[in-house]
Amino acid sequence: MGLYEGLDMDVAVIGAGPAGLSAALYAGRAKLSTVVIEQGAPGGQAATTHWIENYPGFPEGISGPDLMQRMEEQARKFDVEFVYAGVNSISRDSRGYFSVISDESEYTAKTVIVATGTIPRKLGVSGEDKLRGMGVSYCATCDGPFFRGKEVLVVGGGDSAIVEALFLAKFASRVTVVHRRGELRATKALQDDAFTNPRIGFYWHSVVSEILGDSKVEGIMIKDVRTGDAKLVEADGIFVAIGSRPDTKFIETMVDTDERGYILTDDRMRTRTPGLLAAGDVRAKSLRQVVTAVSDGAIAAVEAERYMSEGGRIYPKDTVSP
Repeated sequence: MGLYEGLDMDVAVIGAGPAGLSAALYAGRAKLSTVVIEQGAPGGQAATTHWIENYPGFPEGISGPDLMQRMEEQARKFDVEFVYAGVNSISRDSRGYFSVISDESEYTAKTVIVATGTIPRKLGVSGEDKLRGMGVSYCATCDGPFFRGKEVLVVGGGDSAIVEALFLAKFASRVTVVHRRGELRATKALQDDAFTNPRIGFYWHSVVSEILGDSKVEGIMIKDVRTGDAKLVEADGIFVAIGSRPDTKFIETMVDTDERGYILTDDRMRTRTPGLLAAGDVRAKSLRQVVTAVSDGAIAAVEAERYMSEGGRIYPKDTVSP
């Protein structure tokens, strides 16, 4: 049994990615009793990124796992408890306290910070999980510079895929977009930019059926969806951009979301439910990076402390929207 299990906590943080770890650090340092509930390993998607070069303070870069380990260790210094379990539901009682029910236990908290991030949609093909971080990526902004002068594929046909392809074309010698249809779904302006870029090509009516390689990506099997014919394409990397989904099912009745399911907050990370905050990639925002997630987490923790110190009186009655 955890140190705080069954007791009233000040803050329950759901998720131990960059936003959750930052929130836990700020809450713990403010002497708030804090528990972080994480269904997997600490670090979120950032922990699966081989190398991070754009996080301030590390001019030579730092590996994703190392950066996340440092964040976790720093939070633990302030008596933050970590629980490894999935959260099934959250409810709010007449006192305004939250009941957080996980796979193994129940916690009561005065405030909750949802920092569950997003889950990239996978291809679901052989080699994808094995080679993630070794040529398989879901973030061109994170990993694109490592493919300077190399040949890569981008899977998808929407705005996100074409934005990824255009970004990768700054580094890679050749970028090939693999799309199951015969035309893109991206906006016309993005399509024009892609079609006129000499480094970008296309495989139409095609899907990825297998990713090949031992310790790194060495090739991709491409299948024509019309004929079923398959061929091997040599490549150094593959970027999957077929969408992502926010992890909000357990909280959907207590928050407002946009059309894609991302939680709506104001600039203080407040949702429409008093005492319930959201931080990081799970909320509706324009940029999803480690640095913005960390900022969100800090703001959410400070807001949680303010909310408790004011007895909830500072919270607006109207629905919060960005």
